[in-house]
Amino acid sequence: MTTVDLPLLPLGRGTDPLSERGVDCPGELPAASDPDLVARARAAKEKLGDKLFVLGHHYQRDEVIQFADVTGDSFKLARDAAARPDAEYIVFCGVHFMAESADILTGPEQRVILPDLAAGCSMADMARIAQVEKAWEALAAAGVQDVVVPVTYMNSSAAIKAFCGRNGGVVCTSSNAEVALEWAFAQKGDDTKVLFLPDQHLGRNTAVLQLGYSLDECVVWNPHKPNGGLTADELAQAKVILWKGHCSVHGRFSADVIDELRAKVPDLNVLVHPECQHDVVLKADLVGSTEFIIKTIEAAPAGSSWAIGTELNLVQRLKNAHPDKNIMFLDRNVCYCSTMNRIDLPHFVWALENLVEGTVVNQIEVDPQTEADALTALQRMLDLPGKSHRD
Repeated sequence: MTTVDLPLLPLGRGTDPLSERGVDCPGELPAASDPDLVARARAAKEKLGDKLFVLGHHYQRDEVIQFADVTGDSFKLARDAAARPDAEYIVFCGVHFMAESADILTGPEQRVILPDLAAGCSMADMARIAQVEKAWEALAAAGVQDVVVPVTYMNSSAAIKAFCGRNGGVVCTSSNAEVALEWAFAQKGDDTKVLFLPDQHLGRNTAVLQLGYSLDECVVWNPHKPNGGLTADELAQAKVILWKGHCSVHGRFSADVIDELRAKVPDLNVLVHPECQHDVVLKADLVGSTEFIIKTIEAAPAGSSWAIGTELNLVQRLKNAHPDKNIMFLDRNVCYCSTMNRIDLPHFVWALENLVEGTVVNQIEVDPQTEADALTALQRMLDLPGKSHRD
């Protein structure tokens, strides 16, 4: 068997140009080379005791995930936080939109903390509320707004979730996107159209491969072009209006690498996330959420070979946890989620030691009206039948 064994490379720490949150956290961070960081993190966590609840996203680096009280995908972690009302401090080792969801779902007396405010999400940043409001107005001018139902992926800002709540829409995860789209298409009769935000690939893969719509019935709204780059006739004919956004990690995987690996590795299983491009998903053997990927590998027989198309920290973790299986990364190059990796051990220790001293840093707060509207869209998702609500 051939194994693709990728080195773990250090990442730069420049500011994300897409982030609306500006700069790294203020204050003096411990040096990244501080040999006592692990001991300091343990000591601070022990001092905070039950007042602290640490959430670790699956894509988080191992040096931080070791301190997580629970691990999972974004919505699962937010719900885990909501289930711990006695925890005064929720430290979310993830990215900004995830911490926003946790703030929406937790109580007003709980503080949600993101160790580095520059830990954004490039996909979420591709759909700004001003852009979406402008697109909504353009859909009205084109005469189609009254039959459009907005659906936003969980990987979006609280403002976008609130927009969907105000306008009869819903939130979805990668696990229940099919059910969410089915619900949306049932809202306004046969002429219903869906505006899917912000990941065009998840929207396209779900509409075409799970609901049976054609690629011709899907159009892409480019917020950087007048009227999204679409004519009124194109909008009238479309069933799915896909926002021009994507995941900078999952968008890197390519169909030609699948062909190369299949030629080298006998009986290869290709397992990818539905945020991947359409041609990649078509060539994969299995497609599913992060939780689906984890459970599939856990259940796979010893000796089986897997090429996985998702974030590298998780692939490496699965490879290390299952040495009896031949697990490889579905890309020629190292491909971390760079913004997720901003939550490193120095930032984590800095946040916890400030909490020990009684100083709340980097608190994420969603204003009450946005929270209420976003909750409306989230509740519609929770009321959907049949599917789970994991990411």
